[in-house]
Amino acid sequence: MATIYDIVKGISQAAANAYDGAQDSSLAADDKERKVGLKREEGDFIKDRRVMDGFGIKFHGPILRITYQAETRMKEVQDNGFEGDIEQRIQDISKFIKKEYKAITGNSLTLKKEGEPQILVQRISNYRTDVQAHCDYRIGGLTDVEEVGESSSDRLDKAIKNFLALGRDKAKKPSNVKI
Repeated sequence: MATIYDIVKGISQAAANAYDGAQDSSLAADDKERKVGLKREEGDFIKDRRVMDGFGIKFHGPILRITYQAETRMKEVQDNGFEGDIEQRIQDISKFIKKEYKAITGNSLTLKKEGEPQILVQRISNYRTDVQAHCDYRIGGLTDVEEVGESSSDRLDKAIKNFLALGRDKAKKPSNVKI
């Protein structure tokens, strides 16, 4: 049974193996580029315009958040199926992480999708846009990890309200107060 540390370390190494230009060393004679499912892997990098996209991972308790960032043209954003294309890219990234995790650790990784992907498109110019998306996945095998609770701002508001409530009725008033 893998520990929490081993699972997190394996997922982190699997994501780190996806750098641009990474070679697949499992193919002995022909070292081919690793296919993550990103847009930058499509086409010829000498002839075609270079595409800027990438992904990252974050851990929120037993939840793995896969973030995807890309620079696209306005025309692509306006096409039908743009959101489905972004969702497919995130799914391809999760498949890559599972495959790399298996190759690194020898164990399988279970990622269960939690909710729908969140996509934010911001206009850079009349021609280009910036796309930021993320999707959450529950990591299988992490049973001893606590869920991420209420946000820190909620806890801070509660603490301030409790502090202010203490001083209302029981506080000693200064001697110069005549009210």
